[in-house]
Amino acid sequence: MSDSKANPSKSLYDFNLKNIKGQEWSLDELKGKVTLVVNVASKCGFTPQYKGLESLYQKYKDQGFTIIGCPCNQFGSQEPGSSDEIVSFCSRTYDVTFPLTQKLDVNGTNEHELYSFLKSSQPGILGIQMIKWNFEKFLVDKNGKVVRRYSSMTKPEDIAKDVEEFLKA
Repeated sequence: MSDSKANPSKSLYDFNLKNIKGQEWSLDELKGKVTLVVNVASKCGFTPQYKGLESLYQKYKDQGFTIIGCPCNQFGSQEPGSSDEIVSFCSRTYDVTFPLTQKLDVNGTNEHELYSFLKSSQPGILGIQMIKWNFEKFLVDKNGKVVRRYSSMTKPEDIAKDVEEFLKA
């Protein structure tokens, strides 16, 4: 059992990631922000959601909102590229400016502890914790608590009202 499952009082701010450039990133830096965590991929049917995610980020970033894009190659090998290739694709194709991490696993024995925390905080339908596909999303409030989970089918623009609600809270 991971620490996050054993300690439900954990928050987003208790985790570290490596950013897309391979540098350690303490999510403690995000204290007080509403954050959307999304497992992303460059060669997926949902990849065009990058455009909506970037629009959401641009609309609310100055109000205390951010997005963390977590490239993942666990679903149909749809994120095969290197970090440099991912950055190039996201920048060139969708003008992505929100933070990206290095590739990580969201399910299985090598899943990142952040995803263990996210999934145990907001299980899916019927309590299922596994991530089903690319572009599943978790909304985290200003206190680092997971408040919503969205399927891959949920378009970023459909999350805007929830982002606004938690920015006002």
